[in-house]
Amino acid sequence: MSSTGSRLEVRDISKSYGAVKALAGVSFDVAPGEVHALLGHNGAGKSTLVKVLSGLVQPDGGEVLINGQLVDPRSPRQAQANGVALVDQELSLVPTLSVRENLTLGATRGYVPHASVLREILDSLGLSRVELKDQVGSLPLGEQQLIEIARALSRDAQILILDEPTATLSEHEIEMVFRAVRRMAADGRSIIYVSHRLGEILELCQRATVFRDGKCVGTEEVSNLSRESIVHMMLGHLPEVDTQARGTVSEGVVVEIQDLAVEPRLVDFDLKIAPGEIVGLAGQVGCGASDVLRALGGLVPYVGGTVSIDNKQLKLGNPLRSARAGILYTTSDRKIDGLFLGHSIARNLVATRLPRVSGAGFLNSLKERRSIRRLLELTGIAPDRRRTPVGALSGGNQQKVLVARSLDKEGCRLLVLDEPTRGVDVGGRADIHDLVRSAADEGSAVLFSSTELDEVLELSDTVVTMFGGRVVAVYSRADVSAAQVLTDMTHGMQEHAA
Repeated sequence: MSSTGSRLEVRDISKSYGAVKALAGVSFDVAPGEVHALLGHNGAGKSTLVKVLSGLVQPDGGEVLINGQLVDPRSPRQAQANGVALVDQELSLVPTLSVRENLTLGATRGYVPHASVLREILDSLGLSRVELKDQVGSLPLGEQQLIEIARALSRDAQILILDEPTATLSEHEIEMVFRAVRRMAADGRSIIYVSHRLGEILELCQRATVFRDGKCVGTEEVSNLSRESIVHMMLGHLPEVDTQARGTVSEGVVVEIQDLAVEPRLVDFDLKIAPGEIVGLAGQVGCGASDVLRALGGLVPYVGGTVSIDNKQLKLGNPLRSARAGILYTTSDRKIDGLFLGHSIARNLVATRLPRVSGAGFLNSLKERRSIRRLLELTGIAPDRRRTPVGALSGGNQQKVLVARSLDKEGCRLLVLDEPTRGVDVGGRADIHDLVRSAADEGSAVLFSSTELDEVLELSDTVVTMFGGRVVAVYSRADVSAAQVLTDMTHGMQEHAA
């Protein structure tokens, strides 16, 4: 690999954590004006490399060159001085501050860009309607993501690392980000794009570097790749897809929802779910699906309508009441309100089941160990990692811990999952889908939401499409096409009626 024409060159970067080799001799380069994808299953090494480039982690060996010059990013500030900026998938904006205050927050060397410069940056990203005085928390999520990118540009970043920038965005917001990325590349900036959405990679990027088990499998022109070839490079094989009908849906109704309403976002939601049935709510961000799930989990204080579990009406508005009725809710945001990131995997796995592993106010060590061992088997995480802080895991393994914690054979009547595979690669997604199917096979009803069409079609027995806070249609999975579901998700009742 030659440094000629390269803005960034990574040579033989290695990093170990004890006996675990997170990176083993990784090398690749990125050219000016290029959108370069980093791909790999969760735990493959992408996150560690991103942290090395952004100064958050020090490598054990190897070199980083920018514009042919050797650099040593020993801190985020040093990386910033080198022209590198990380835009993480978890927004770091302060919602109560203005756009201008967020753009200048953390500026180095006392340099604060003039308002005219900030205005020009916002306009270049398609944010002409956003005012510098606007409070960031009042903006749509897609615009907040672009504000994150604008902050990097305000520091004159020439190498931008975008880590899952579209994970929680609607189709319209995703297109806004795409336009911004293309503009930045056209201006000569180098973009490192990390995403598990392979369609985005094929549409947006010029080259892709694939990681597996801490090693660089190869760098290829995206024009020469397909979804199948990327998956094969990531996993070393093509994943097995379960295309057979499960046949485990029972007769009867375990959950009945009538006229559920969370004003003004959700109205007139009706649904019946049988034991062992997996129902997928398909819609864009803001369609009302998350409101349904949060209401069932008891997280919305004012809810209209009725919900019955095993013919017993549930009074909503209280998480403890929902849990006692057999509803186990899993949030879409594992870092904010899902996991205790500073605590161990073991502690997180038993955090929501303390009554089952304790007695007379004291933990029963034997019950606790048995529960942890069983849940670790479900996640596929090695038992010797049980004391590892959850915050140190890859996003996919964090998600496995979050989902596995909700799998309880005793007392679970309805498993509720909001975006169960958010930020998870194809291999990790298959593992989580297996966990969900196993819960259904045990007789639990399952209700999940997803903005990803492939996931809805792959996992569901019944598909409920939503748009604008209302149900568009309810389909048996065998009777609906991907085109129809996508039409419902993006156009709603009007297109459906047509």
